[in-house]
Amino acid sequence: MSSQRDRWAELTGGQAGEEYALRFARLAESGHDIHGEAAFCDALLKPAVRVLDAGCGTGRIAIRLAVLGHLCTGVDLDRSMLAVARRNAPDQEWLHGDLARLDDLGLEPGFDLALAAGNVIPLLAPGTGPAVVRQLAAVLSIGGLLVTGMGLDAEHLPLPEPTVTLTEFDQWCTQAGLTLRQRFATWDGDPYRPDGGYAVSVHSRSTD
Repeated sequence: MSSQRDRWAELTGGQAGEEYALRFARLAESGHDIHGEAAFCDALLKPAVRVLDAGCGTGRIAIRLAVLGHLCTGVDLDRSMLAVARRNAPDQEWLHGDLARLDDLGLEPGFDLALAAGNVIPLLAPGTGPAVVRQLAAVLSIGGLLVTGMGLDAEHLPLPEPTVTLTEFDQWCTQAGLTLRQRFATWDGDPYRPDGGYAVSVHSRSTD
C-alpha cells in the first residue's frame, strides 16, 4: 500500500461507511434516483460483461450493475465502506486494496469497463494519479472503457479547491494508452461545458 493517505481518508478517518450508506438510503427514500452512474455505464456495455468499480465505497453502483446482469468486482481502501458493501451483497467480489497498487491484487485482466465515480480521482493520495490511471488501463481489455466522474471546483468537491484539472487527467490517460471518447457534464448525459464544475469522461484503451 502507498505510505501516504488518500484525501478521502484524511477527510473521514476511514470511518464513513455507515454514514455514507445512510445518506444514499435517505435520498432513495425521498424519491431521488441514486442509480444514475450505473445506468450511464450500463448504456455503454453489452450484456453480462466484466466491470471493475475502482473506489467502490459501499458498493452502491457495483451492486446495481450486478442487478443489471454484469459481473462486478469492487476495490476500495476504506474498510468501513467495504464492510457495508459486503453486508449488502455478500456474494459479490469486494477487495481491499490501493488503486495505485492494483497489480498487487492479482486481478485477471480483460475488464470491459473500469469505473472511478464519486470523485475517486480528485481524492487520491497526492502524486498517485498517473499510477492509478496506468493501473486501471492495464486491467482493461483492448477497447475497454475507463469511466470517471469528478468535480472541478470547490462546489462539486468535498475539498476547498480542485486537486487535478481535466487537462492533467487527460494527459495521464494518454500516457496510459487511453483515448478520450466522450465527455459530459452529468451522469444524465448533459453536454459538457468548459466552464462547468463537473465532468463525466469516457476513455477507451487503444493500445497494449
